[in-house]
Amino acid sequence: MERNRTVPPHRIRFAGFILFLLLITGAVVAKYAILMLKPGQTIKPKAALTADRGQILDRNGRILAIQTRFGNVTVWRPQTGDLDTLATVLSPVLGMNETEIINRIRLSATDFIYLKKQVDQDVVRKIDELATAGTIDGVSIEPVLGRMYPEGTLAAQIIGFTGDENTGLAGIEYVFDGELRSKDGGTPGFPGGMAGNQVVLTIDTTIQYLLEEIAEKTLVENQAEAVMLLAIEPRSGEILGAATRPGFDPNFFKESSEQARMIRPAVWAYEPGSVFKVFSLAAIMDAEAINPQSTFYCNGSYEHTTNLGERIVINCLGAHGTVDPRRIITYSCNAGAAYASDVISRAMFYDGIRRLGFGEKTGSALPGETAGFLRPPERWSERTKPTIAMGQEIAVSAFQMLQAATAIANDGVMVTPHIVLQIEDANGKALRKPDTPEPRRVLKPETARELRSYMTDVTSPIGTGYRAGIGDIQLAVKTGTAQVIDSATNRYSDTNFIASCIALLPSDEPALVLYIVIVNPKGSSYLGGRIAAPPIREAAEALVNYIGIPRGRNPTANHSGLIRLPSIQVPFISDVMPDLTGYSKRQLLPLLLRDDLRINVKGDGYVVRQNPAAGGAVGPDTVIYLELDSRTFERQPQSAGP
Repeated sequence: MERNRTVPPHRIRFAGFILFLLLITGAVVAKYAILMLKPGQTIKPKAALTADRGQILDRNGRILAIQTRFGNVTVWRPQTGDLDTLATVLSPVLGMNETEIINRIRLSATDFIYLKKQVDQDVVRKIDELATAGTIDGVSIEPVLGRMYPEGTLAAQIIGFTGDENTGLAGIEYVFDGELRSKDGGTPGFPGGMAGNQVVLTIDTTIQYLLEEIAEKTLVENQAEAVMLLAIEPRSGEILGAATRPGFDPNFFKESSEQARMIRPAVWAYEPGSVFKVFSLAAIMDAEAINPQSTFYCNGSYEHTTNLGERIVINCLGAHGTVDPRRIITYSCNAGAAYASDVISRAMFYDGIRRLGFGEKTGSALPGETAGFLRPPERWSERTKPTIAMGQEIAVSAFQMLQAATAIANDGVMVTPHIVLQIEDANGKALRKPDTPEPRRVLKPETARELRSYMTDVTSPIGTGYRAGIGDIQLAVKTGTAQVIDSATNRYSDTNFIASCIALLPSDEPALVLYIVIVNPKGSSYLGGRIAAPPIREAAEALVNYIGIPRGRNPTANHSGLIRLPSIQVPFISDVMPDLTGYSKRQLLPLLLRDDLRINVKGDGYVVRQNPAAGGAVGPDTVIYLELDSRTFERQPQSAGP
């Protein structure tokens, strides 16, 4: 009698699993065989569109960063023919060396290759035409979203840039990457896609442009390594302009140097020189260690012998004789500042400097901000206190200097400088303002007013900053020149210097603070009074008029404060081509973001020529060509913005 045999359940499951693996393996092999045996088949890679990214705007709504469409040029190696021929065709289109193209394809570890990322729409169109003609087999375009910076180099270090994946890598793009990105990760054109928030900066592009022009001229004239020129509204702490030269274009950031991309005002620490005497004397006077009538004698140097018999000598610019705090600032007397520091304890002097924000980050919202360098009193030598009093043996950032200057400008109340005005949603609705420390009193009102009075005398004919004066409005000024430490010898260099100048205007109730730093000038002079004061004068002349600060030769008028600006006319294209003559590049931006249009823009400024002509038909395959010129245009549309 034969027994019935049943297969155990676990063996059935195992057999099923093996069969499933065989089917999957067979499908993969079949797919690969199809690709290898049919090289003429067109490969269409999956679109790599990333989530919508919000705009970065200046305080007046001018676009500084906007999302746009690019293309990644890809190669599927099994479909390519002769690589030499392919490289010859692609080289002028991509701006790449033929050998580089061949090696990138031939030496790739995979068959799918990114030949060049984030090419503009002009290159995308040319690649499409070549692919349609069958001259570049295996080459395709992968559509991606990327960043465009319409103002080019303007405020580039502050704005920053994004990488290949449209992720912030520097500046505001990096710090506020989470705000700028879509909140749900949605993809444009698909359900659930939602644009990221907008970041509005305190920067005014007109002020930024003026400062950058002056900084560039200063850089060239003085053969300097770098120049910073900053403007801040002292009551609010809003940074109106932060120019840094050399600069770079974030649209082509890979072609720039690390030095050009550096956010110098926030991340670079340096010895400030004699400008710091304003703050060292403020700390000493506020502690009531000296008063406006205190006097010291300068015979051309500061001399002090320690208890251990060490003789300390600090040279001065000249023999100034008997000096009080006013003359110390007016003449920039090193000896007077050093002698003044002798009458205050290390602890009190240190605490006074720390109250002014030195030795800690300002919290400006920019990445990599430095805290500067200020050693605690227990690590000071006998030389440290008088040396700090004249602006050496301490390292600061330009933002720290602006912050301390707000205390002098605001009768002793210090305000934190900040670069972000507010966060808005994609429709422009204000969501929140960034967290900034509350204004805090760090000096007595009379101390700040006394220092402003001294700084006003610096622009007199006997002061070091007379070249900064503008005649019909009083400026409170201090110039400075600092030696730079030579890293090879660890001693002060005889050839490298930092020239600087700070100005508060008008001096009685400052509405603006300007600060310039010139790094390692190699021109006719390195002295702050000679080369840093004139650019401050030029910036003050321009900005006093722009901001509307009353001055002697300018009449003033009462105004409600309400300004109405004409709305910007946005062009619209359907199936009939409108007349775009006279439209600015900014007005065309909404058209560039539409999925259903193929637009090729050449030049900058305003539209002077177009194809198709006005009234022509626009279909799905129509390529719209627009030529722009910044010098002239035939017609400006009504209600168009400035």
